[in-house]
Amino acid sequence: MANEIPLEKKLQERVKELSCLYAVSSAIRKHSESVPDTLRKICDITKKAWLHAPNAIVECQLDKIKIKTSDVPLQSVFQTSEIKIFGEIRGHINVHYDEIKFNQTDFLPEEYTLLNKIAIEISEFIERLETKQKEEILKRGIERNDRLSILGEITAGIAHELNTPLGNILGFAELIKSNTKENQTQKDIEKILKAGIYSREVVKKLMFFACEMPQHKEFILVKPVIDQALKLLGPNFKKAKIEHIFHMENPGLEAQLDAIQFTQVLFNLLINAIYVAPENSRITIEVSNDSENLTLKIKDEGPGIPSDLKSKIFEPFFTTKPVGDGSGLGLSVVHGIIKSHRGEIITFDNVPSGTVFQINLPLKM
Repeated sequence: MANEIPLEKKLQERVKELSCLYAVSSAIRKHSESVPDTLRKICDITKKAWLHAPNAIVECQLDKIKIKTSDVPLQSVFQTSEIKIFGEIRGHINVHYDEIKFNQTDFLPEEYTLLNKIAIEISEFIERLETKQKEEILKRGIERNDRLSILGEITAGIAHELNTPLGNILGFAELIKSNTKENQTQKDIEKILKAGIYSREVVKKLMFFACEMPQHKEFILVKPVIDQALKLLGPNFKKAKIEHIFHMENPGLEAQLDAIQFTQVLFNLLINAIYVAPENSRITIEVSNDSENLTLKIKDEGPGIPSDLKSKIFEPFFTTKPVGDGSGLGLSVVHGIIKSHRGEIITFDNVPSGTVFQINLPLKM
């Protein structure tokens, strides 16, 4: 191919390059489709800007997204430019020619400069998208924490208000039970007592959620607490036909915790895991630590949590269980206890199936 390009042709190429940059910017500015669709448009625009446009093949790869205007020849000459997102190389954009018909000199130096500018446009486009997504996640997190804080104040008040009448109901029910011999009355009183005890447990969970329960934090060995919880839940595992595995990197690890509340966290998470886990599956409990924090992971092999529900699971009274199977306070209690221990709890998908609950707690308050 001839390398000498007439002046008029050079001017035409410059116009094409400027038009290309404008078209790429417009495609990004009007972005209302998926990222792959926008990248496909950019590839189509880029192809038209090269000197031998009919023979040019544009290929763009960003993370797992791969776009090309047509099949790339097994042997090609090409120009390439890296796509960097926040300084990290996440992909590239290439322009190819078939090596049989073209060689590297058929690319113009200005085309390489243009390709770099297009790569920068793509990088800035993705950076803006990811920044916006992070801001949305942060905003939702702040809103959720505010909502939980308000709910905590409300539920603490409700719990205090309910404690006294519940105590009276249980007290008088016990008095009537001890003073009557009539069989039907005994049965009715038993129902009242059971309902009252259940209600008192709900109030206790509300107080846990609102962090109103008195705490006694002291340095304790973590492993014996987990061992004891697993031992007490042994019949539950056996009945559900589920195996459990406990692994701890440092068996002598100590942390400043309220042992009773930490046990409550273990019970709630493990009972939930048993509830969702299929027969003959496995629940794994892992504990690791660094110099400042411990990390507890509870992994099940159940169906997992739908993505649209993940942001709601720690809210009080939210439950996916049938009526009567749960109050919707278990994970709220866990969240309240972890928060009061200055820790955090997150959840993510297990692989290949199930859910992982991860708790991060400081070793020292």
